Amino acid sequence: MTGPGTSAKTKKWTCLGLAGCLESGPMKGYGQFCPVAVAAEIFAERWTPLILRELFAGSRRFSEIRSGMPLISRTLLSQRLRELEDVGVIVSTPLARGRGREYRLTPAGEEFREVVERLGAWGQRHAPQQFAPQNLDPALLMWAMHRRIDVSRLPKPRVVVRFELRGVPARCIQMRVCWLVLERSGADVCVRDPGFEVDLVVHAD
Repeated sequence: MTGPGTSAKTKKWTCLGLAGCLESGPMKGYGQFCPVAVAAEIFAERWTPLILRELFAGSRRFSEIRSGMPLISRTLLSQRLRELEDVGVIVSTPLARGRGREYRLTPAGEEFREVVERLGAWGQRHAPQQFAPQNLDPALLMWAMHRRIDVSRLPKPRVVVRFELRGVPARCIQMRVCWLVLERSGADVCVRDPGFEVDLVVHAD
């Protein structure tokens, strides 16, 4: 509040009860001297928990991270990765071959693993309505499955598995039939027939 003799340029102050006085105006983050607030400014940004989920699952390249969360834009993913690197949660190094970078968690980033695991456990227990049939995501299922395969234990140079999924939501009808192409050099998910002989067919609801 201004009064007689108060300059128009005088700073305004907002009193917050016993919390003291803070200069009014835009502030970065929560503006609180609190470790929970500071950690939330890093972890609770939109998409950041899912980026960490992908890194914990073994994704290292930009394209791998984005494949696990295809609705994020390339621009926003780049921004989030830069922010995580700036605060020491991840480090990036140029790829040995080609363009792009490889992303890895730092020891500080690894400490978020238990947080992400507990977040997932909470979701399973307390948000079951989100797992209704209409919310099924076969693309995420196939992506998660393919990166958990130990290709070093394949019995021959190439194994092709065709999945025929029943009851998928209409928005995912293109994923009703898909393939895993497994080679010792890596694993791929295909939504179109890759043209190889199929070794195993899996029918699932």
